[in-house]
Amino acid sequence: MGCGSCSTGGCAPAGCKSNGSCLTNGCSKLDVYDWLSHMDMPSNYKPFNIIEIKFKGSRKEFYLNTENLYLEAGELVAVETTTGGYDIGHVSLTGELVRMQLKKRHVRTEDVVKKIYRKATPTDVDKWKVSKDLEFETMHKSRVLAKELGLAMKLSDVDYQGDRTKATFYYTAEGRVDFRELIKKMAETFRIRIEMRQIGMRQEASRLGGIGSCGRELCCSTWLTDFKTVSTSAARYQNLSLNTLKLAGQCGKLKCCLNYELDTYMDALKDIPDNVERLETMTGTVRHQKTDIFKKLMWFSYPNDENWIALDISRVKEVQKLNKEGIKPEFLKEEVPEEDKPIVAKVFDYENVVGQDSLTRLDNKGGRNKKNNRKKGNKPKGPANPQAEAVASPQQVKQVARPNPSQVNKPAEPAAERPAGTSKNNKRRKNNRNNNNRERPAE
Repeated sequence: MGCGSCSTGGCAPAGCKSNGSCLTNGCSKLDVYDWLSHMDMPSNYKPFNIIEIKFKGSRKEFYLNTENLYLEAGELVAVETTTGGYDIGHVSLTGELVRMQLKKRHVRTEDVVKKIYRKATPTDVDKWKVSKDLEFETMHKSRVLAKELGLAMKLSDVDYQGDRTKATFYYTAEGRVDFRELIKKMAETFRIRIEMRQIGMRQEASRLGGIGSCGRELCCSTWLTDFKTVSTSAARYQNLSLNTLKLAGQCGKLKCCLNYELDTYMDALKDIPDNVERLETMTGTVRHQKTDIFKKLMWFSYPNDENWIALDISRVKEVQKLNKEGIKPEFLKEEVPEEDKPIVAKVFDYENVVGQDSLTRLDNKGGRNKKNNRKKGNKPKGPANPQAEAVASPQQVKQVARPNPSQVNKPAEPAAERPAGTSKNNKRRKNNRNNNNRERPAE
């Protein structure tokens, strides 16, 4: 995915701030799998002398390897430019696959005229890194200049050339913009050659990156390289609500992912009948409410009835054919698919030795749990003292209140003397003192 130093982030390797095109094995944007790498070429094979070079963003160009340099994917090379000087880029593809890429992009071999000068030296790499560090500050200063001139444009990205002699400014605007005065001021401020290039909203989102509504990084900033037109009919075919807030991406256009499953839906829609808005029956007219494309079910309902009737596509075609002949069926019976029918438990003719043991067989509900409760300080559910339970019952309270005839004539036992100093407050201490001063009965 994105590199550690890119705006998207997400992995450990440090990248070149190129937002998914730094070739540090942390992202896969614009990478091409070389499926011929494990094959040995013939001894008299002459390598293809055109190399594919990748630059910042989604820019790729083809260059001639006139010096027959041995290049591998990911190496930095100095290449020729149209305005003079040189630029630094990564080798993205070599060998016979470049020939296939030329054919895919409809580029002729004779049209490739730019050359590869050399492998990038440490001096070239240091100068290239310094120029890349200036891009962020340059972009913000240019935005201030455009705002002062009152131009209706948005500068989204800046790309410095490898030798720091030219800068390309990418902007978005709804209409034509007269930026001649802006170029003059930027040339005086930055002392470099200026090139202005207008891009679309999707290209801007691809360069800036971000997180989509699905929670993943934007497809255009990670792996998607070509932008196909997306129409609202793609949402209609997939039975999606035509809500622009949900269907639009960060670029403000319809999401590119609406086209991912469109072919599958189009194949499934071939079996579903068209123009089935209503069906005529003896009990009334039913109207179409919903269609499940992959289960091949269609729901209908009678007027002023909240219950929907599920019909198979074959049954719908049959009723539609009868209506064309002027015949109305008596009623429509709901057809439940097999996967929606209630599942009946199977009776096995063997003993279930796997699930016969209870999961709670090791839980001891006896004394072990009581000991654990006492250790943890939990109070038992029942009373700890059985005498307290006897006193608490109202029937036994009455029995205690009744005198025992065998003990009626016995003298009352004297109350035990309470030692001083055991009371908890001053009031009880006074009561104890008064009790001590009283005369005790003779034994």
